[in-house]
Amino acid sequence: MKNETHPEYKTITATCSCGNVVKVGSTLAKEEITLDICSACHPFYTGTQRVVDTGGRIDKFKKRFGALSSK
Repeated sequence: MKNETHPEYKTITATCSCGNVVKVGSTLAKEEITLDICSACHPFYTGTQRVVDTGGRIDKFKKRFGALSSK
């Protein structure tokens, strides 16, 4: 490999809005980045995710295509 063709890889600090701090590897020039959401506060990873049925969309789908899936 040629020298000086790859960027410098270093460890930086990623801070979430919930207060979680994670050390990650990056080639960015910055020493620190801020995140809006991370795995500690994201609903999918915490298990607090819920299905919101707005306007009966799920019932409307089941009514329309439910007969096809029951066979």
